[in-house]
Amino acid sequence: MTRVMAVAFERYGQLHYLDPGDGDYKVGDWVRYPTVDGVEVAECVWAPEDVEFIDGELPVCGGPASEADLARDARNRNRRADAERTARDLIAKRQLPMKVVGVDFIDQSDTYDRLVAIYYTAPHRVDFRQLLGDLARALDARIDLRQVGSRDAARLLGGIGQCGRDLCCSTFLQDFEPVSMRLAKVQGLPANPLQISGACGRLLCCLKYEHPLYVDFLRRAPAVGAAVTTADGGEGVVVGHNVPANTVSVRQPSGEVVRCPLESVCSTARARKDRAAGRAANE
Repeated sequence: MTRVMAVAFERYGQLHYLDPGDGDYKVGDWVRYPTVDGVEVAECVWAPEDVEFIDGELPVCGGPASEADLARDARNRNRRADAERTARDLIAKRQLPMKVVGVDFIDQSDTYDRLVAIYYTAPHRVDFRQLLGDLARALDARIDLRQVGSRDAARLLGGIGQCGRDLCCSTFLQDFEPVSMRLAKVQGLPANPLQISGACGRLLCCLKYEHPLYVDFLRRAPAVGAAVTTADGGEGVVVGHNVPANTVSVRQPSGEVVRCPLESVCSTARARKDRAAGRAANE
Protein backbone atom coordinates (compact mmCIF):
# COMPACT_ATOMS: atom_id res chain seq x y z
CA MET A 1 0.00 0.00 0.00
CA THR A 2 1.22 3.48 -0.90
CA ARG A 3 -0.03 6.73 0.58
CA VAL A 4 -1.06 9.17 -2.19
CA MET A 5 -2.67 12.61 -2.48
CA ALA A 6 -3.81 14.57 -5.55
CA VAL A 7 -3.37 18.30 -6.18
CA ALA A 8 -4.27 20.75 -8.95
CA PHE A 9 -2.68 24.04 -9.97
CA GLU A 10 -6.00 25.43 -11.21
CA ARG A 11 -9.50 25.00 -9.85
CA TYR A 12 -10.94 21.95 -11.67
CA GLY A 13 -7.60 21.63 -13.44
CA GLN A 14 -5.51 18.57 -14.24
CA LEU A 15 -4.71 16.28 -11.32
CA HIS A 16 -1.14 15.66 -10.18
CA TYR A 17 -0.24 13.02 -7.63
CA LEU A 18 2.11 13.44 -4.69
CA ASP A 19 3.59 11.41 -1.90
CA PRO A 20 2.31 13.26 1.21
CA GLY A 21 5.19 11.98 3.33
CA ASP A 22 4.41 12.43 7.02
CA GLY A 23 2.00 15.31 6.37
CA ASP A 24 -1.72 15.17 7.00
CA TYR A 25 -3.55 17.34 4.46
CA LYS A 26 -7.22 17.86 3.72
CA VAL A 27 -9.10 19.01 0.63
CA GLY A 28 -8.64 22.73 0.10
CA ASP A 29 -5.18 22.97 1.67
CA TRP A 30 -2.47 24.72 -0.33
CA VAL A 31 0.79 22.79 -0.55
CA ARG A 32 4.23 23.07 -2.12
CA TYR A 33 4.65 21.05 -5.32
CA PRO A 34 8.24 20.38 -6.50
CA THR A 35 8.88 20.92 -10.25
CA VAL A 36 11.99 21.05 -12.41
CA ASP A 37 11.66 24.85 -12.47
CA GLY A 38 11.24 25.22 -8.72
CA VAL A 39 8.51 24.95 -6.11
CA GLU A 40 4.94 25.75 -7.18
CA VAL A 41 1.76 26.16 -5.15
CA ALA A 42 -1.06 23.66 -5.68
CA GLU A 43 -4.41 22.95 -4.01
CA CYS A 44 -5.15 19.59 -2.44
CA VAL A 45 -8.21 18.08 -4.15
CA TRP A 46 -7.85 14.52 -2.88
CA ALA A 47 -6.81 13.93 0.72
CA PRO A 48 -4.02 11.40 1.37
CA GLU A 49 -5.14 7.79 1.38
CA ASP A 50 -3.62 4.36 0.85
CA VAL A 51 -3.79 2.86 -2.63
CA GLU A 52 -2.63 -0.54 -3.80
CA PHE A 53 -0.84 0.32 -7.04
CA ILE A 54 1.21 3.27 -8.20
CA ASP A 55 3.10 3.27 -11.50
CA GLY A 56 6.48 4.86 -10.84
CA GLU A 57 7.85 6.98 -8.02
CA LEU A 58 5.88 10.02 -6.94
CA PRO A 59 7.36 13.40 -6.03
CA VAL A 60 7.22 14.16 -2.32
CA CYS A 61 5.04 17.04 -1.13
CA GLY A 62 7.13 19.96 0.11
CA GLY A 63 4.78 20.71 2.98
CA PRO A 64 2.05 23.33 3.40
CA ALA A 65 2.42 26.54 1.41
CA SER A 66 3.55 29.56 3.40
CA GLU A 67 2.16 33.08 3.16
CA ALA A 68 5.20 34.00 1.06
CA ASP A 69 4.46 31.10 -1.32
CA LEU A 70 0.84 32.16 -1.70
CA ALA A 71 1.83 35.79 -2.30
CA ARG A 72 4.36 34.75 -4.92
CA ASP A 73 1.78 32.51 -6.61
CA ALA A 74 -0.78 35.35 -6.74
CA ARG A 75 1.86 37.70 -8.14
CA ASN A 76 2.81 35.18 -10.84
CA ARG A 77 -0.83 34.66 -11.81
CA ASN A 78 -1.26 38.40 -12.27
CA ARG A 79 1.92 38.57 -14.34
CA ARG A 80 0.70 35.76 -16.59
CA ALA A 81 -2.67 37.45 -17.05
CA ASP A 82 -1.00 40.77 -17.91
CA ALA A 83 1.37 39.05 -20.36
CA GLU A 84 -1.55 37.27 -22.04
CA ARG A 85 -3.47 40.53 -22.51
CA THR A 86 -0.36 42.21 -23.92
CA ALA A 87 0.25 39.35 -26.37
CA ARG A 88 -3.34 39.42 -27.60
CA ASP A 89 -3.26 43.18 -28.10
CA LEU A 90 -0.02 43.03 -30.09
CA ILE A 91 -1.27 40.13 -32.21
CA ALA A 92 -4.44 42.07 -32.99
CA LYS A 93 -2.34 45.13 -33.85
CA ARG A 94 -0.23 43.09 -36.28
CA GLN A 95 -3.38 41.37 -37.61
CA LEU A 96 -1.80 37.95 -37.37
CA PRO A 97 -3.94 34.77 -37.64
CA MET A 98 -2.98 33.53 -34.18
CA LYS A 99 -4.88 32.81 -30.97
CA VAL A 100 -3.18 32.86 -27.57
CA VAL A 101 -4.27 29.96 -25.36
CA GLY A 102 -1.78 30.19 -22.50
CA VAL A 103 1.25 31.96 -21.04
CA ASP A 104 3.91 30.59 -18.74
CA PHE A 105 6.89 32.21 -17.04
CA ILE A 106 9.60 29.55 -17.21
CA ASP A 107 11.83 31.52 -14.85
CA GLN A 108 9.53 33.19 -12.33
CA SER A 109 12.20 35.04 -10.39
CA ASP A 110 12.05 38.70 -9.48
CA THR A 111 14.72 39.56 -12.05
CA TYR A 112 14.06 40.46 -15.64
CA ASP A 113 16.27 37.63 -16.95
CA ARG A 114 13.36 35.27 -17.58
CA LEU A 115 11.72 33.36 -20.41
CA VAL A 116 8.07 33.86 -21.26
CA ALA A 117 6.48 30.96 -23.17
CA ILE A 118 3.37 31.92 -25.14
CA TYR A 119 1.24 29.06 -26.44
CA TYR A 120 -0.89 29.75 -29.49
CA THR A 121 -2.93 28.07 -32.21
CA ALA A 122 -2.91 29.00 -35.88
CA PRO A 123 -4.33 27.42 -39.05
CA HIS A 124 -0.90 27.51 -40.72
CA ARG A 125 2.64 28.79 -40.26
CA VAL A 126 2.83 32.42 -39.14
CA ASP A 127 5.65 34.92 -39.72
CA PHE A 128 5.91 36.38 -36.23
CA ARG A 129 9.43 37.82 -36.40
CA GLN A 130 8.24 41.39 -35.87
CA LEU A 131 5.84 40.22 -33.16
CA LEU A 132 8.74 38.69 -31.23
CA GLY A 133 10.44 42.06 -30.99
CA ASP A 134 7.24 43.77 -29.89
CA LEU A 135 6.63 41.16 -27.18
CA ALA A 136 10.23 41.24 -25.93
CA ARG A 137 10.11 45.01 -25.49
CA ALA A 138 6.62 45.04 -23.95
CA LEU A 139 7.31 42.20 -21.49
CA ASP A 140 11.01 42.93 -20.99
CA ALA A 141 11.83 39.24 -21.34
CA ARG A 142 12.95 36.60 -23.76
CA ILE A 143 9.97 35.22 -25.72
CA ASP A 144 9.31 31.67 -26.84
CA LEU A 145 6.25 31.28 -29.09
CA ARG A 146 5.01 27.69 -29.09
CA GLN A 147 2.33 26.52 -31.50
CA VAL A 148 0.06 23.79 -30.10
CA GLY A 149 -2.57 21.56 -31.66
CA SER A 150 -6.30 21.72 -31.10
CA ARG A 151 -6.28 19.05 -28.37
CA ASP A 152 -3.50 20.72 -26.41
CA ALA A 153 -5.33 24.04 -26.79
CA ALA A 154 -8.49 22.53 -25.30
CA ARG A 155 -6.45 21.16 -22.41
CA LEU A 156 -4.94 24.58 -21.71
CA LEU A 157 -8.22 26.49 -22.00
CA GLY A 158 -10.47 23.94 -20.26
CA GLY A 159 -14.23 23.80 -20.65
CA ILE A 160 -17.32 21.61 -20.32
CA GLY A 161 -17.89 18.56 -22.49
CA GLN A 162 -21.10 17.16 -23.96
CA CYS A 163 -21.52 15.04 -20.83
CA GLY A 164 -21.74 18.18 -18.66
CA ARG A 165 -18.45 17.51 -16.89
CA ASP A 166 -15.07 19.22 -17.16
CA LEU A 167 -13.01 18.17 -20.15
CA CYS A 168 -11.05 14.96 -19.59
CA CYS A 169 -7.92 16.49 -21.11
CA SER A 170 -7.95 19.37 -18.63
CA THR A 171 -8.54 17.17 -15.58
CA PHE A 172 -7.03 13.67 -15.65
CA LEU A 173 -6.10 12.65 -19.21
CA GLN A 174 -2.32 12.44 -19.59
CA ASP A 175 -1.82 11.09 -23.12
CA PHE A 176 -3.91 11.50 -26.25
CA GLU A 177 -4.70 8.21 -27.95
CA PRO A 178 -5.83 8.08 -31.61
CA VAL A 179 -9.61 7.91 -32.07
CA SER A 180 -11.08 6.78 -35.39
CA MET A 181 -14.53 6.59 -36.96
CA ARG A 182 -14.30 2.80 -36.61
CA LEU A 183 -14.89 3.18 -32.86
CA ALA A 184 -18.00 5.25 -33.52
CA LYS A 185 -19.30 2.63 -35.96
CA VAL A 186 -18.88 -0.16 -33.38
CA GLN A 187 -20.86 1.91 -30.88
CA GLY A 188 -23.66 2.62 -33.35
CA LEU A 189 -23.07 6.38 -33.39
CA PRO A 190 -23.77 8.63 -36.38
CA ALA A 191 -20.99 8.86 -38.95
CA ASN A 192 -21.16 12.65 -38.84
CA PRO A 193 -17.96 13.89 -37.12
CA LEU A 194 -19.70 17.14 -36.12
CA GLN A 195 -22.02 15.20 -33.81
CA ILE A 196 -19.31 13.16 -32.08
CA SER A 197 -16.55 15.76 -31.76
CA GLY A 198 -15.32 17.42 -28.59
CA ALA A 199 -14.41 21.00 -27.78
CA CYS A 200 -11.14 20.59 -29.70
CA GLY A 201 -12.95 19.67 -32.92
CA ARG A 202 -11.54 16.12 -32.87
CA LEU A 203 -13.45 12.90 -32.22
CA LEU A 204 -14.43 12.47 -28.57
CA CYS A 205 -11.73 10.84 -26.43
CA CYS A 206 -14.41 8.97 -24.48
CA LEU A 207 -15.08 6.82 -27.57
CA LYS A 208 -11.80 5.12 -26.70
CA TYR A 209 -12.82 4.53 -23.06
CA GLU A 210 -16.08 2.79 -23.97
CA HIS A 211 -14.81 0.76 -26.92
CA PRO A 212 -13.78 -2.36 -24.91
CA LEU A 213 -17.24 -2.49 -23.30
CA TYR A 214 -18.94 -2.52 -26.73
CA VAL A 215 -16.52 -5.12 -28.12
CA ASP A 216 -17.19 -7.45 -25.19
CA PHE A 217 -20.97 -6.94 -25.42
CA LEU A 218 -21.10 -7.60 -29.19
CA ARG A 219 -18.99 -10.72 -28.70
CA ARG A 220 -21.56 -12.17 -26.28
CA ALA A 221 -24.79 -10.78 -27.69
CA PRO A 222 -26.81 -12.22 -30.61
CA ALA A 223 -26.62 -10.04 -33.70
CA VAL A 224 -29.46 -7.79 -34.78
CA GLY A 225 -31.84 -9.91 -36.87
CA ALA A 226 -30.96 -13.16 -35.08
CA ALA A 227 -33.74 -15.44 -33.86
CA VAL A 228 -33.58 -15.87 -30.08
CA THR A 229 -35.31 -17.54 -27.19
CA THR A 230 -36.08 -15.48 -24.07
CA ALA A 231 -36.03 -16.57 -20.43
CA ASP A 232 -39.79 -17.26 -20.40
CA GLY A 233 -39.48 -19.64 -23.34
CA GLY A 234 -40.83 -17.22 -25.93
CA GLU A 235 -39.18 -16.66 -29.27
CA GLY A 236 -38.45 -13.49 -31.17
CA VAL A 237 -35.97 -11.53 -33.25
CA VAL A 238 -33.31 -9.16 -31.96
CA VAL A 239 -33.99 -5.62 -33.17
CA GLY A 240 -31.58 -3.60 -31.03
CA HIS A 241 -28.78 -3.51 -28.45
CA ASN A 242 -28.49 -1.37 -25.33
CA VAL A 243 -24.87 -1.75 -24.24
CA PRO A 244 -24.91 0.54 -21.14
CA ALA A 245 -27.94 -1.33 -19.78
CA ASN A 246 -26.57 -4.73 -20.89
CA THR A 247 -29.89 -5.60 -22.58
CA VAL A 248 -31.19 -6.50 -26.03
CA SER A 249 -34.50 -5.52 -27.61
CA VAL A 250 -36.51 -8.48 -28.92
CA ARG A 251 -39.55 -8.30 -31.22
CA GLN A 252 -42.01 -11.07 -30.37
CA PRO A 253 -44.31 -12.75 -32.93
CA SER A 254 -47.14 -10.52 -31.71
CA GLY A 255 -45.17 -7.45 -32.78
CA GLU A 256 -44.43 -6.29 -29.24
CA VAL A 257 -40.84 -5.25 -28.55
CA VAL A 258 -39.51 -6.18 -25.13
CA ARG A 259 -36.16 -5.38 -23.51
CA CYS A 260 -34.46 -8.43 -22.05
CA PRO A 261 -31.24 -8.80 -20.02
CA LEU A 262 -28.48 -10.19 -22.18
CA GLU A 263 -27.98 -13.18 -19.88
CA SER A 264 -31.62 -14.23 -20.31
CA VAL A 265 -31.54 -14.29 -24.12
CA CYS A 266 -30.26 -17.29 -26.04
CA SER A 267 -29.78 -17.61 -29.78
CA THR A 268 -32.26 -20.09 -31.24
CA ALA A 269 -29.52 -21.75 -33.27
CA ARG A 270 -27.38 -22.08 -30.15
CA ALA A 271 -30.32 -23.42 -28.14
CA ARG A 272 -30.98 -26.06 -30.79
CA LYS A 273 -27.32 -27.02 -30.79
CA ASP A 274 -27.31 -27.30 -26.98
CA ARG A 275 -30.45 -29.46 -27.02
CA ALA A 276 -28.91 -31.75 -29.64
CA ALA A 277 -25.74 -32.05 -27.61
CA GLY A 278 -27.79 -32.89 -24.53
CA ARG A 279 -29.72 -35.66 -26.34
CA ALA A 280 -26.48 -37.11 -27.68
CA ALA A 281 -25.00 -37.19 -24.19
CA ASN A 282 -28.07 -38.95 -22.80
CA GLU A 283 -27.94 -41.58 -25.52
